[in-house]
Parts: sequence; structure tokens; C-alpha cells
Amino acid sequence: MLTRRGASLSQIVITSVWLGAALLLAAAVAPAAFAVLPSRSLAGALVGRVLPVIFWSGMLLFASVMVLGVWTDARSKYKPRVLAAAVGGTACMIAQFAVDVMIERVRARAVGPIDALPATDPLRVAFGQLHLFSVVLLGLAMLAATAVLVLALRGERRPSTP
Repeated sequence: MLTRRGASLSQIVITSVWLGAALLLAAAVAPAAFAVLPSRSLAGALVGRVLPVIFWSGMLLFASVMVLGVWTDARSKYKPRVLAAAVGGTACMIAQFAVDVMIERVRARAVGPIDALPATDPLRVAFGQLHLFSVVLLGLAMLAATAVLVLALRGERRPSTP
């Protein structure tokens, strides 16, 4: 049987791994792709292939945190850690199932690369807004993961009860 301590340690490990991957993408992979690839379209395509992995694994992570929290303590559904996980999971779902779909629709309607369109073109404007929304959702999921991690670590400092 999984104890509260085991559940907390599991949450710490899986959250740390996901947060590290998301930070690596946001702080290193995306900027490097846009710096070294010959076009913004190629860089966007590379990052666009990695983002679904981050969002799908985020959904899995946050669902696991909620299940572990509720499974080990029936009252935990009211705890901030589980609420933070719900926020993070929702952000990942919206990014993957709504924003990504809308971005692909905009790309499909554009003739050529988005960055080749005039700055005032409605498709380029829509793409920019959707991109910003995607970045905000990833940031929100990362903040939620940080909250889960901090709360789990704080819980580990307290005396544990089986």
C-alpha cells in the first residue's frame, strides 16, 4: 500500500522531471531553434513537434498528482496541491486540444510561412495571439507544477503519518 510519504515522494519525482523538461524546452530548445535554424518556420516546426510531448506528459503528470493525492487521503481533494494539479492539467489540455488545433487551422489557411505574411494580415495576427496564449498556458502549467513541487516538499518536512 502506498503511504502518504510515498505519494509525496512520487509527486516530487514526477513533477521535477516534467518541470525540468518544460524548462529545457522554454529556456534552451526554443530559443536555440530560432537562433540557429535558417527560418522561423523550421524553428516553429521543431518546437511544434516537441510541445505536444510536453502537454501530453503534463496531463499525465497532473492527473497522477491528483490521483495520488486523493488515493492516499480522501480529504486531499481540497488540498492546494491537488488544486494546483487541476489548474496545470487544465492548462495543458486547453493548450493541446484547443490552442494547438486553432494554430494548425491558421497555418493551413496561410499561403506560405506565417512570418512571410504582412504584420497586419489577419492570419498572422491570429497566429500571434494563439502563440501568446499557448505560451501563457505553458507558463501557467509550469507555475502549477512549481506549486505542486513546493507543496510536496513542504509536506515532506513535516512529520509523516502513515
